[in-house]
Amino acid sequence: MAVASLSGPLHPQYASDLDAAVAELELMGLRVHRAPLLQAGRSHWWSAARPAEIADELNALLRDPKVRAVFAHDGGQTALGYLDLIDLDAIRADPKPILGYSDISLLHLVLHARTGLVGFHADLATPGLGGAWQRASPARRSKLRDLYVQLLTSTEPIGALPATPSWQCWRPGRAEGPLLGGVINRIVLAQATRYALPLERFEGAVLFWEEMGGQAAYVWSYLHVLRHAGVLDRIAGMVVGVPHTIEGLEGPEASPSLAEIVLDVLGDRDIPVLGGVEVGHAGANLPMPVGVRVALDAGAPRLSLLEPAVREAGQSR
Repeated sequence: MAVASLSGPLHPQYASDLDAAVAELELMGLRVHRAPLLQAGRSHWWSAARPAEIADELNALLRDPKVRAVFAHDGGQTALGYLDLIDLDAIRADPKPILGYSDISLLHLVLHARTGLVGFHADLATPGLGGAWQRASPARRSKLRDLYVQLLTSTEPIGALPATPSWQCWRPGRAEGPLLGGVINRIVLAQATRYALPLERFEGAVLFWEEMGGQAAYVWSYLHVLRHAGVLDRIAGMVVGVPHTIEGLEGPEASPSLAEIVLDVLGDRDIPVLGGVEVGHAGANLPMPVGVRVALDAGAPRLSLLEPAVREAGQSR
């Protein structure tokens, strides 16, 4: 397992959080290697390095047979700068999962579109395993460790993901299809490039998304972009993550709610919608393997992984 700066830099004040993240990975029985660009204080503008340098390092990890997975240290604003520099042939020759959320959503979507790689929309190393996980209960951390290990190593389907009281049925129903998604603003950005998932790939899919920052009106707009693009007419179900610091959704004057926004844009599209799922910036997360087949029962509520995320130990499907 390599931990790498695939987008933002490692700020010196978070170096201890990275140490905690590495300790969590080692508790999972993983051997952890820190990639060279993951140096506290190293940066180029808002990134860990120039996009070409990050691509070079990522490609080296993708070509290294000893590296069985790549864990993003943090998100940021860099992945768009090197989408065209990634060695797709290396991924096809030796697929290995990339883990992370936020800006890393672009990598999951684009690499799945181009190579079929199953990436994990999962906690980032430093703010996730080294941050949110440290504030979670010991029981929650233990459950998540077991889940991550299963997804990374087991060739058997996981089945139902562990539900929590935050899960809410926004529209009942059942659906079964490939799991596609990420941070909603990155989904929209990915679909605006030549690396977009073809529209037919959304046919019958379960779309999951989350968002951090901005305003409630932005989420409404992003959903309308997906409506105009025809995505919402193709999907069979939707899973919405817990929102994080979105202006207009919190406080005494909060209106409308996230559920109201989603149902307003969906209109009469009668698909199941499950909200409040831990899949993003709001806290310790359930890993969501992009591209695997899932079963959604919003009324139960239940979300089950029907396929393994790897073919054999350490190798992405």
